Amino acid sequence: MPDQKVHYFSLDNREVFKLKGVTKVETFDDAEIVLETNAAPMVLKGENLHINNLNLEAGELTVIGLMKTIQYLEPQGYKSVKGKGKSILNRLLK
Repeated sequence: MPDQKVHYFSLDNREVFKLKGVTKVETFDDAEIVLETNAAPMVLKGENLHINNLNLEAGELTVIGLMKTIQYLEPQGYKSVKGKGKSILNRLLK
């Protein structure tokens, strides 16, 4: 198993979500974050969601806010949510 990539997450009091294994953040806003992990695409839904820490080199993500849904997507379901929120580039250039 030396080639197996690390993937896990923790959720503290529904308010602090920590993920190891993130490879890309597709879109995000205060209600939804769509991202890719080394296990499967993932969607986080909630209220007042903010990316507190993102380090793609280390594969780490921390989200603060009220988490309501954590969902893994199959590849065919992933295409339907892609582009739903604003892209990171659009958000940064705002």
